[in-house]
Amino acid sequence: MKKIGITGGIGAGKSLICKIFEILDIPNYPADYRAKWLQSNDSELKAKIAFHFGKEAYFENGELNRNYLSKEVFGDDEKLKLLNNLVHPAVAEDFKNWCKQYSNKPYVLKEAALLFETGSYKQLDATINVHANQGLRLQRTLERDPNRTKESVLSIMKKQFSDEKRIELADFVIYNDESQSVIKQVMRLHELLVE
Repeated sequence: MKKIGITGGIGAGKSLICKIFEILDIPNYPADYRAKWLQSNDSELKAKIAFHFGKEAYFENGELNRNYLSKEVFGDDEKLKLLNNLVHPAVAEDFKNWCKQYSNKPYVLKEAALLFETGSYKQLDATINVHANQGLRLQRTLERDPNRTKESVLSIMKKQFSDEKRIELADFVIYNDESQSVIKQVMRLHELLVE
């Protein structure tokens, strides 16, 4: 079974592309969602986060105090690196265990916004970058999430690799910029990946 990473900048349409793959019966591991889940549900990870960031990192009910943790790591590269060094190995182990249930599939997807930035793509067989230009990504993000400001979305974009860098690193690119059919692109790629 091949493990294929899928990434793209905020608003590129990763989730849409993953849904098309899922219709083709290809399982998708949503790494960003699982990272959040693990921070509230994996007892070993929770203990490490509480040890390094204080018991305030969790509410009494065991849920992660996202606001507190965000304030702790915001603007502090060392603390952010420490948090990532705790979370990423837990996600990698979770993904490995998740893959076992799909050993009968030709391939699975691992969807992650920061696939290249974290280096986790190195443990995968190939990568797909979902591409759309920055203006279109900004417009989509503001439309789907009216609570975000233009400035906050641009700030997220600055923390992600550039479109050019992602395209350079990716094995495959799906263009979700309204210039061609994404369904046809996914179908062509699916045929390649099941060979």
